[in-house]
Amino acid sequence: MATKIAKQIPSVKNWGGVRSIQRRLERSATIMENREAVAYALLCMANTKITDIMKWQEDEEGNLQVKVKPASEIPDHALQSIKSIKINKQGELEVELYDKVGVLRLLAKASGLLDSPESESDKPSVIGINIKAPDIQDVEVDNHKGEKDD
Repeated sequence: MATKIAKQIPSVKNWGGVRSIQRRLERSATIMENREAVAYALLCMANTKITDIMKWQEDEEGNLQVKVKPASEIPDHALQSIKSIKINKQGELEVELYDKVGVLRLLAKASGLLDSPESESDKPSVIGINIKAPDIQDVEVDNHKGEKDD
């Protein structure tokens, strides 16, 4: 009967055990070894402006033309922020940049800007207040004061 129970229990060997932990540690070590390069790439994405990649100019008739700058004029930090470049069916060039808000959010989280301030961490989170009611004393009230005698 013991062999039947052992056969019914599924193996957990490949369910994220030691191998999964080892892979996570390896990825973590890779990021830690290259953290300055990762930080630089994220900062490049966060600081790129559209004017680093494209230029606006008016033609003789006053029409606004938007053109992609030649690759030699695009700064290296701006090149890192380009996610994809496509040419659509009309022959127009489409340039997609990485999500700047997402990158800024990631940088803010990594730098601790989204954490609660540490200066408030030494303050108690719960304040105990003890209120004591006054002692009750019996007091006689004289209702006859200030009344006229008939």
